[in-house]
Amino acid sequence: MNITRRLKLPDSVRLHRYKSLPEQGPKLLFFSGGSALNKISRVLKSYTHNSVHLVTPFDSGGSSAHLRNEFDMPAVGDLRSRLMALADETVLGQPEVYELFTYRFSKCANQEDLENEFNNLVSGTHALIVPITDPMRSLIQTQLAVTKRRIGAQFELRGASIGNLIIAGGYLNNQQQLDPIVFLFSRLVKTLGQVKTVVDTSLHLGTHLESGETILGQHNLTGKETDPLQSPIQNIWLNDGLDDVCHASVSLSPDREADILDADLICFPPGSFFSSLVANLLPDGVATAIRSNPNPKVYIPNLGIDPEQLGWPLMKRVSWLASLQDKREINEKALDILLLDEHHNYGELDIARLERLGVEVIKTRLISSNANRYDEILVNEALLSMT
Repeated sequence: MNITRRLKLPDSVRLHRYKSLPEQGPKLLFFSGGSALNKISRVLKSYTHNSVHLVTPFDSGGSSAHLRNEFDMPAVGDLRSRLMALADETVLGQPEVYELFTYRFSKCANQEDLENEFNNLVSGTHALIVPITDPMRSLIQTQLAVTKRRIGAQFELRGASIGNLIIAGGYLNNQQQLDPIVFLFSRLVKTLGQVKTVVDTSLHLGTHLESGETILGQHNLTGKETDPLQSPIQNIWLNDGLDDVCHASVSLSPDREADILDADLICFPPGSFFSSLVANLLPDGVATAIRSNPNPKVYIPNLGIDPEQLGWPLMKRVSWLASLQDKREINEKALDILLLDEHHNYGELDIARLERLGVEVIKTRLISSNANRYDEILVNEALLSMT
């Protein structure tokens, strides 16, 4: 891809135009998961209301795991957190709904107290739900009532996200489909962008390590709920269930394909490399759609240590993204730009290899005071200046 205009980072004229009229801002598309992109997203919505966030539904840890085990449904934690990051938090939005969606049950309370609090939410007497006006309050109560009715007596409520429980009820109440309830809540909380799971399917991640070990489940990769990996990941796939190796395939839906094809810029953002980023690229059709989009495709590497990246230095990750594992079509570009902070040490770069891959390195200021974290304003300014 050739960028015909001279690139200026940051482009103050372009940024001023976007901030003046975010309703007509560019369509930036992100493949992500987890919370790594939420702060960046909260800044992004002041520049454009047209961003698209395709998040992974394959997580198997945290409070999402309890819902997945109970209902065999996709993970909704990343979906919920991104919806809230993009929600209109002004009086024009629904700040009361934002507060409810981001609330979690106590991790210390006993089961009886948790059940009583859940009942108060369903009945509409809970302090967080009282300020919400109808029809939103009735809608929320309906979804929570479905979840309450369907969960078993042993369901773990400690630390459970109310937003996840609401979305789960909507999923169960809409023929096991996420899109209808996500669309509805997006409209009601005035989400300033689009958030979707990359596919609406209940699958898991499977990985094979260089040591020969096979690991099933995202929660076993991140180093948060189990010990960090001791051997590099060799390959990764979508798996049906967590008990046995059962390779599964799922195809990208036409609307997600259109989102990728129509994006003004595609970003592979910071986050857990395999479980947040690569996971979104595994469904059939994703790589083809990315390669078919002629607009900039940008990778922003992680800062610090990601346990999943053991044995995967920057050049190996760039090479994987550039080819998206399809060696037959390596000449079809899936990555154009490696965006780096101008002073941070990311490790050795093979310039000749990058040139063969057609990947341009752009260095600019992306980190301000905290060397272990990207500055969300600087990242947004850099990405928006490329559109």
